Amino acid sequence: VQGVESGGGLVQAGGSLRVSCVASGSISSILDMGWYRQAPGKQRELVASITITGGRTTYGDSVKGRFPISKDDAETTVYLQMNNVQPEDTAVYYCNAEFLRVVDGRDKYLEAWGQGTLVTVSS
Repeated sequence: VQGVESGGGLVQAGGSLRVSCVASGSISSILDMGWYRQAPGKQRELVASITITGGRTTYGDSVKGRFPISKDDAETTVYLQMNNVQPEDTAVYYCNAEFLRVVDGRDKYLEAWGQGTLVTVSS
């Protein structure tokens, strides 16, 4: 499983931006997909995630109500709509996919990460 991000860039404070992540590989094994971000000098943190089955969403406290996550019907692309962005949202945004593999007869939960896309918010 792989995820490729797109849509990052420079945006003014208060503006909007949408980033996308296209999954490839064993799509049917993916359990959920999401976005994490890492700002300079800070730890990587959850932004939002969505389950492939059921579409249940989870959000980081700092983006609740601003950054809705969604997926397409083919369940291969996940979108993060970033609204009312602020300078503190500046970070590299990484796509994450959690998927299931059977290894030696046992279920194994694995993660795949994209290369990241930079979002810069100017004040």
